[in-house]
Amino acid sequence: MTNTLGTSSLGKRSEIWEALKRSSTRHDIIIIGGGITGAGILREATRQGLKALLVEQRDLACGTSSRSSKMVHGGLRYIAQGDIKLTQHSALERERLIREAPGLVERMGYLFPIRKGQIPGKFLFNTLLAVYDKLAGIKTHGWHESAAVLQRAPGLNPAGLKGASYYTDAVTDDSRLVLRVLQQACTEQGQAINYVAAEGLLQDEHGQVNGVKLRDIVSGETLELPANVVINATGAWVDQLRESVAHERTIRPLRGSHIIIPASKITVQDALTLFHPQDKRAVFIFPWEGTTVIGTTDLDHDLPLNTEPGITQQELDYLLQLSQQAFPGAHVTASDVISSYAGVRPVISKNRSKDPSKEKRDHQVWVDKGLVSVSGGKLTTFRLIARDTLQAAKPFLQSVEFRNQDEQLFDYPITTPHALGLQDKVWAQRMIGRYGDQVNRMLQDAPECERSKIAGTEFCLAELRWSCRNEQIVHLDDLLLRRTRLGLLLRNGGAEILPQVRDICQQELNWNQDHWHSEEQRYLSLWRHYYFLPGAPA
Repeated sequence: MTNTLGTSSLGKRSEIWEALKRSSTRHDIIIIGGGITGAGILREATRQGLKALLVEQRDLACGTSSRSSKMVHGGLRYIAQGDIKLTQHSALERERLIREAPGLVERMGYLFPIRKGQIPGKFLFNTLLAVYDKLAGIKTHGWHESAAVLQRAPGLNPAGLKGASYYTDAVTDDSRLVLRVLQQACTEQGQAINYVAAEGLLQDEHGQVNGVKLRDIVSGETLELPANVVINATGAWVDQLRESVAHERTIRPLRGSHIIIPASKITVQDALTLFHPQDKRAVFIFPWEGTTVIGTTDLDHDLPLNTEPGITQQELDYLLQLSQQAFPGAHVTASDVISSYAGVRPVISKNRSKDPSKEKRDHQVWVDKGLVSVSGGKLTTFRLIARDTLQAAKPFLQSVEFRNQDEQLFDYPITTPHALGLQDKVWAQRMIGRYGDQVNRMLQDAPECERSKIAGTEFCLAELRWSCRNEQIVHLDDLLLRRTRLGLLLRNGGAEILPQVRDICQQELNWNQDHWHSEEQRYLSLWRHYYFLPGAPA
């Protein structure tokens, strides 16, 4: 089905579902999982001219890929583990994303404070950074004396501080990165649809997987679709589908939680890498979207995977302890927390006795009776993971020859920040990074009052209107937690702007008052239980 809505539109989900019901052609690939890995596979598949469909049982990027540390790492710690090749691949992918998606993936400075008696010390760590930069083909590392560090991170505990090693990685809006990759795939005849569950695998008389049974969560309708190969890219959930054909479980789900506080409470220009006083784990305090984020934790996630993950009291106390030790004058308490979020990382391991923080984050691909499954890895290397997965699927795709391996991931937008006519050119670049050339239409189609920033954020109401029209919004949390991040950035989940959001949803989604009330209550309950403080009143 041709996407007629432009270069940044996913298409209307109801129209996609109806077209799938009518279609009599076999898909080359059906991808299950709408996170960054699935999105990358769809992008690479469409680049090869394959007829590809991606389905996600909840919302796009609703799992780990909207709950990461927002960092596009080059893999510094892999050098210490002796894996130079992996580090180089990761660093080059980071540079590719910075180059191809300005405004969405941005270079960010990192400070690694060095204190008296600390290991590693200045010489060892700066040597490591020199190698790191060389592998990426850049030179950003250096050293800041303690006075300069305290200027860049006012209030940082000065006890024993000698200075800080400096280097760069990158930061992103992880959910919008998934959307941008999916949108790029949809310009090349790929299809992606949310709230469609893979209820089972279709198999031939020899037990080989040859399709999927799908259920539309919205309508309840079911559909069987044949495919040359089915790819299971469901991350931490990969065992749930794979176990039916492989009869083994290989994923160790680990939970990572973060808290978001006002930047006025702890003001940092760079990401700080700090050792937690309790267990000496590295934890970050970093600027993101005008706030300060503290995280992450790293614990076994023993709760059912199909329930929403949330921060626990133990994790909240752990992160507050770090902030209080690192910035004692800030007196950060739970009352300062704007929001929290927790994600479940898929780690390939059967040894649950191993320290979670020492588990490798490598990805792995399995082929079981025609089902190709992939899990593990990290945000930065999603394109390489996608290529490895398609290589494993190649025997089921006849004579497909992969081409243009180094072709750019995103089309370069024609629109420039200057051409948008916005006075804030940094904000203009941000909008282009997220929506490409469709940003012109997004701004033109919105009333003037919706084209300015929502107080305290870098988002505007025009983005919400655009998402309602073009980005498969089914629930209010799709709009406020993933298409935009307003639910994470504003107090009370953005309750103050809900009247304006209601007007947009009623106009664009045809929600009547009862529907809006149901969605509002659903969203606020979800936010209080899983995106705020543990035990917050309903």
